[in-house]
Amino acid sequence: MEMEVANNSILGMLLYCAIIFAVIYFFLIMPNKRRQAEYKKMLETLKVGSKILVSGGIFGVVKKIGEKNLEVEIAKGVVVEIPKGAVANVE
Repeated sequence: MEMEVANNSILGMLLYCAIIFAVIYFFLIMPNKRRQAEYKKMLETLKVGSKILVSGGIFGVVKKIGEKNLEVEIAKGVVVEIPKGAVANVE
């Protein structure tokens, strides 16, 4: 009799852990993966002449695209180099 109670409590605890893991996966991990895929797709659409918003709140126009960096003109004659990860939005 005691063995059945112990088995039931262990199974209940395993079921509870599985439910908690499923909730965490569907509410935290899946949306984050989706956001990362959208961000990667946005960076792939970058081309010279694209208007972008940098994470610091600065708007600019892409002048040159490197492997990891971009050259962005933020004012007439002012070109800065930023990492691709600093792009917040592409217009």
